[in-house]
Amino acid sequence: MTSFEESAAAAARFLKSFAHEGRLKILCHLSTGEKSVSELEILLDARQAAVSQMLARLREEEMVETRRNGKTVYYSVADQTVAQIIGVLYERFCATDATREDPSKE
Repeated sequence: MTSFEESAAAAARFLKSFAHEGRLKILCHLSTGEKSVSELEILLDARQAAVSQMLARLREEEMVETRRNGKTVYYSVADQTVAQIIGVLYERFCATDATREDPSKE
């Protein structure tokens, strides 16, 4: 494979992680700051098992990282590339008109 082909393959694998509605919702929520699994369950209106499965995939893809505080595990976006892409997607698809005008209203 050429360098261009390798880069295209890597980009396709990276973007594949964004191509799941649930994982994308998690990343959008995490773009506003770290969240616990419990918080994500509420925000997504999803069962803990489903949220944990999606988070496991995002951890495997190194898109999220964890921080433990006692028994609570908090998740956040892992790197600047993911944060930038989610920022663009969040602005385009997730933010309300009010938050587009004033991000402090979230």
